[in-house]
Amino acid sequence: MYKSLLLSINFLSTAIAWAQAPAQSKLSVHWEELTAADFRDGIARAQGTCLLPFGIMEKHGPHLPLGNDLLNVRYVALNAAQQEYAIVFPEYYFGQIFEAKQQPGTVAYSRRLQLDLLQETTDEMARNGCKKVIIVNGHGGNNSLLPYFAQTQLDTPHDYVVYVLGITRSGQGEPKHKSNPATDMHAGESETSMSMIARPDLVHLDRAEEESGADQARLKLPDGLYTGIWWYARFPNHYAGEGAAATRELGEFEAKTWINGIVQAIRTVKADQASLRLQNEFYERSKHPLDTH
Repeated sequence: MYKSLLLSINFLSTAIAWAQAPAQSKLSVHWEELTAADFRDGIARAQGTCLLPFGIMEKHGPHLPLGNDLLNVRYVALNAAQQEYAIVFPEYYFGQIFEAKQQPGTVAYSRRLQLDLLQETTDEMARNGCKKVIIVNGHGGNNSLLPYFAQTQLDTPHDYVVYVLGITRSGQGEPKHKSNPATDMHAGESETSMSMIARPDLVHLDRAEEESGADQARLKLPDGLYTGIWWYARFPNHYAGEGAAATRELGEFEAKTWINGIVQAIRTVKADQASLRLQNEFYERSKHPLDTH
C-alpha cells in the first residue's frame, strides 16, 4: 500500500513537472523513437494515455496503396498527439479484412489471432504504463470488431481502460462533394482526398478510373438482414466511389476534422476518472451476482 502510494505520488509529480515545463521540452510522440528513460517521462506527460492507430492491408482501388488506412490513421493520430501529448504505438494492421481476400496484397489474419494479438498488445501497453488506451480506428472493416473487443474487456479484470474512437472525417462546413456520398465508401472521393494530404506521393490519381467503383447491387436483402458477402456483392473490385473526384481542399478539411476529433478524445480520456472506477466496481460485483440489488 505504502509503495503504491509512493509510486502514485512520483507519477503525479512527474506529470506536474511536465505540465510546467518550458515549451521547448520536446518528446517524440512515436513509441519506437523514445529511449527507455524518455518513454518513462512520456508516459507521465501523457498521463498514461496512449494511442493505437488501427489500419489494415488491403486493396484501395487501382490508385491508392495497400496500407492506405494505416497511413491515414497514423497521420492524423501523430498530428493529434503533437497537439495534445500522447504516445503513439507503432504500425498496427492486424484487423478484420476477410472481404478482400480475393484481391492481391490483402493480409487477413484469423479471427482468433486478431483478438488474441489485440488483447496482448493492449495488455503490454498497459504493463508499460498506458492505463488509458485509445484505439483509433482507420478501417471500416473494423467497425464491428473494435467495439466488440472493448466489450470483452469486462470478461476478465484489467487495470486499464480501452476506448475506441471511430473514423470522424466529416462535419459542418465540409466542401461539396462531386460524387455520390451514398457509394463514397472505399478509395472514393473522400478517402482519396484524405490520402492526398497524408501521403500525396502514393496517390496515383491518373489510375483512379481504370476500374469501376460503382455499386453492382448483386444482392437484394431487406434492411436489418445481414450476410458477410454483402460487400463483395456490391463492390467486387474492392473499390466504392470515384477516386478521380478527389481534391486537396476536401482532404485538408477531412484531415483537420479528424485530427481535431482525436485531440478532443485525448483530452476527454485524460480527464476521465470514472471509467476505471466503474470497471473495477463491476469486476467486484460480478464475483457475487446474487448480492447485487
